[in-house]
Amino acid sequence: MCGIVAYVGAERCAPILLDGLRRLEYRGYDSAGTAIMEGGRTTILRAQGKLNNLARLVDEKQPQGTVGIGHTRWATHGRPSEQNAHPHKYGRVAVVHNGIIENHAALRAELSGAGHRFASETDTEIVAHLIDDELNRGLEPLAAVRAALGRVSGAYAICVLIDGAPHQVIAARHDAPLIIGVGEGENYVASDIPAILNRTRDIISLEQHELAVVGEVVRIFDAEGRAVDRRPERILWDAVLAEKGGFKHFMLKEIHEQPRAVTDTIRDRLSPASGDAFVDAEGLDLAQTRHVTIVACGTSWHAALVGKQLIEGLARIPVEVDLASEFRYREPIIGEHELLVTISQSGETADTLAALREGVKRGATPLSICNVVGSTIARESRGVLYTHAGPEIGVASTKAFTTQLAALVVLALHLGRRNGRLSATQAKELITDLLAIPEQMKEVLDHHATVNVIARRYAMARDFLFLGRGINYPIALEGALKLKEISYIPAEGYAAGEMKHGPIALIDEHMPVVVISRAAPATRRSSTTWPRCARGRARSSPSPRAATARSASWSTT
Repeated sequence: MCGIVAYVGAERCAPILLDGLRRLEYRGYDSAGTAIMEGGRTTILRAQGKLNNLARLVDEKQPQGTVGIGHTRWATHGRPSEQNAHPHKYGRVAVVHNGIIENHAALRAELSGAGHRFASETDTEIVAHLIDDELNRGLEPLAAVRAALGRVSGAYAICVLIDGAPHQVIAARHDAPLIIGVGEGENYVASDIPAILNRTRDIISLEQHELAVVGEVVRIFDAEGRAVDRRPERILWDAVLAEKGGFKHFMLKEIHEQPRAVTDTIRDRLSPASGDAFVDAEGLDLAQTRHVTIVACGTSWHAALVGKQLIEGLARIPVEVDLASEFRYREPIIGEHELLVTISQSGETADTLAALREGVKRGATPLSICNVVGSTIARESRGVLYTHAGPEIGVASTKAFTTQLAALVVLALHLGRRNGRLSATQAKELITDLLAIPEQMKEVLDHHATVNVIARRYAMARDFLFLGRGINYPIALEGALKLKEISYIPAEGYAAGEMKHGPIALIDEHMPVVVISRAAPATRRSSTTWPRCARGRARSSPSPRAATARSASWSTT
């Protein structure tokens, strides 16, 4: 996601900040900026687009300060623009932020009512307003930051500069990574190790709810203000490995980012207390939806197939799923009171964009699920469910797929609550289950040793068959696609009940069969369930040929 770099030392900091941000460019971004302390006050420089645009501003202005913070932004709240770029400043406070402030709307309304005026559309600017308020109440800088963060719900990694406190950066984190680099007579803060690895290899990782005052020395405090003694750890990675967060490949890193990405996608859209799910569809009354058409390509199409079963199961609205590349080459029956959902990671997929325009021309209401704020598909839709996967560098989609599934669950819950087919009690139980999924994903990812054993066992297979029933059938399709993309092993995905209608002829003792199933619970935890299809176990009729096939079964939760 976004990148943070901060420096406190004796050198002119602008080149150091720019260099650190360049080392985080692999994460993707749409704008960049710096705040540099000069004469006890901060100078803000920001630019939309590539870092070269910011570098030209820095060359022109030539800031000389030796304390500063820098940021590359991947838009989540507010379109990509110079206005929405970080750092944000209000009063004496400049701040950069990674993460999502869940209660930003309520805080913005409260602050606006107290006379605050906002210069951006972002959730981040609210943090600067809150800290400045606390300073005006007489609190010292660290206490002001701690008090302000006590009013915030959500995820954050922040760095703060305060006018009048010229020799320090205050850093804090919760559910978003932040590290401190310890140097000789200088110290650093960054969102990821590669940003500062060329400057220092001595790293302190901030823990949940911790704050740090980074000056000539580094002081760390817990959420209650108690001092924490933590020694730096020596990082031995090379620069390339560090960019991958210690993982061997970008794709492996992104696989392990899925719990965070899913959390960010659902965290401010679900209310366990009321059973409500929120969709960014201002001015749309989705309660009137009578039919849903979902169009997508590739992996997003597989997510759409899952979405069909979720929406039909929870909202009892009929859903049609179309390949975007085929949708516009026929005469689709779609029109008023029909919701057209387009799914695209980039928001620029040509076939999906053409399908959206065709549907709008025929009178459908467009809602998109995508990862890139301000993309063409997002701009041409009346409502958007942004996923918060961040950039995906690996060839095959991983976190983009799972965040699309999460967004589709939110949409299904929202539709079911709006049309009255899903009660508040049922929704609360389902939301509780959904909020537990990121931790369950982490547990699955902890089984990497088992996965390695399975991979070695089947690495020389000529082809694979993936089977799933109900909601697991699209997952079987996606599993087969992933295997083809990454290993070049031919693979097919089938609905489990269809195996006996032809594919069984291909099975012999040399073909691995991957069965995606959900083990039936010993006891029912509650009376509320996800769509029935999600509860079933894949079954197929036994046969002599099937009995000789090698199978790999993965039980999903």
